[in-house]
Amino acid sequence: MSAAAYFDVDGTLVGTNLLHPTAMYLVNQPSVVQSAQRLGRALLNGPMMAFAEMRDRRMFNEMLFSHFRGMSEDRMVLLSQEVYDSVVKPRIFAGAQDLVDKCKEAGLRVVLITGSLDHTIEPLARDLGIPVEDIISNRLEFKDLIATGKLRRPVVAGPTKARLIVDDARIHGHDLAHSHAYSDSYSDVPMLSVVGHPHCINPDKSLRRLAHAYDWPILDIDRPARESRVRN
Repeated sequence: MSAAAYFDVDGTLVGTNLLHPTAMYLVNQPSVVQSAQRLGRALLNGPMMAFAEMRDRRMFNEMLFSHFRGMSEDRMVLLSQEVYDSVVKPRIFAGAQDLVDKCKEAGLRVVLITGSLDHTIEPLARDLGIPVEDIISNRLEFKDLIATGKLRRPVVAGPTKARLIVDDARIHGHDLAHSHAYSDSYSDVPMLSVVGHPHCINPDKSLRRLAHAYDWPILDIDRPARESRVRN
């Protein structure tokens, strides 16, 4: 059977989190007033979202992306490349491309599995040489081309990522015992646990402790160059 390499994105391949691109989408509305209103509502909900992030990653995702309600799909598509070029691309870890390439050379199908939106992740996949059909990401629900503020099911977060990997492996005929998974976050322990070869990239403290306990490999791939951080 074949095998795959499943990569979390934020904090694993890129030095971003879900808030970074979301903020740029919100502040780039058709008018200054609309931008201020969207950002203001998001800031007011900040404490609730912070609490949700600690307790339930799915709830955090739903709360965060609810702020896209009323945004047109056309505008999302228009902004997506700008968001990628300004926020995501400069923060791609220097070792990310090399790691992805090594997985491909080993005969692994590379899959991005992330709580980020498909609009934001597709340009990253193209730059890394990953087909867009090999992305598992969150997707906004649209009605009449206008975002409802809801995410389409399933919401890609926490333990659900493990189930989605199992489903993807079954569909594509992958042997999970020979597959790999990469993440930086303790919240992704379920997805790391369903493959035979889990790897921790720039892990947070909790995941680092677990990695040491279970002898999981820890990879500290390079951070973005300093000049890239300064420009943004």
